[in-house]
Amino acid sequence: MNSRQYIGSLFERSSEHKVAARRLNTLLFVLIILSLIAITLESVASIEAAWSSELLIFEFISVIFFSIEYGLRIWSAPDNRDLQGKTALGKRLNYIFSFTGLIDLIAILPTLLQFIWVGADLRLLRVMRLARLLKLSHFTTALEDLVSAIHSERQAFGAALYLMVVALFLSSSLIYVAERDAQPEAFPSIPETMWWAIVTLTTVGYGDVSPVTAGGKVIGAMTAMMGVCTVALLTGIVGAGFSKQMSKQYAEFESKVREALEDGIISSDEAQEIEALRERMGLSKTQAEELAHHLIEAKRSNSD
Repeated sequence: MNSRQYIGSLFERSSEHKVAARRLNTLLFVLIILSLIAITLESVASIEAAWSSELLIFEFISVIFFSIEYGLRIWSAPDNRDLQGKTALGKRLNYIFSFTGLIDLIAILPTLLQFIWVGADLRLLRVMRLARLLKLSHFTTALEDLVSAIHSERQAFGAALYLMVVALFLSSSLIYVAERDAQPEAFPSIPETMWWAIVTLTTVGYGDVSPVTAGGKVIGAMTAMMGVCTVALLTGIVGAGFSKQMSKQYAEFESKVREALEDGIISSDEAQEIEALRERMGLSKTQAEELAHHLIEAKRSNSD
């Protein structure tokens, strides 16, 4: 195995070099967390004034490390089995334009722009560095599962969003008519009234703007009830999608284990494939062992 193949395997979610990959992932995880803490503390004026030099040095170290990581991921992409593509260039482009690839670029870009782009809004660039939080997607499939859950339930999700939009426009229009004379500064137009409608529909209720007329209060109560229904629909749809996604992954893993047990023996190659699939799906070893034990017992019962 050459150096590029070795580095490429370290960036795989189910790396065959488990100890080295675990150490690298731990280092990246700790650096991301420390970087986020430093960026957050930098916004405190007293801390920034007292520790500006140290924070700047740590930021440079973080950016250098993240830049090296980004470069190595591009260089070793052809040997990363998690990436799709028939050619080396195809795999590199697949990583560069993937969600995680774009996040890895955004993690280093704001700091570089501070020195390249004269007159840039430094506060905005500093806040953009918080996108490094999304680099944790390298270690978990949570975001992918969320997107897959919404995609699998896209029709129901779209219908619920449509109902939310209808409720938004309806309540905004009605409350504008009911309250514009009594509170022209709070409800001057339908677009500005939408702030109240969104806050009420999502049941947040900041209380900065509220109806004072009898008709406005009735509309407010109806809006709140519509909000409870639509938010519950959206929450239920996403929850159902997540549940289906987890069940699908578990069924895929069960099918793989069942296939490996067909001859009664799990070979070393089959064990490696099962372990790689388990890690990629985020299943615990306990879940995998319980499933394997259950399938073995079922196979023995059928044989008897």
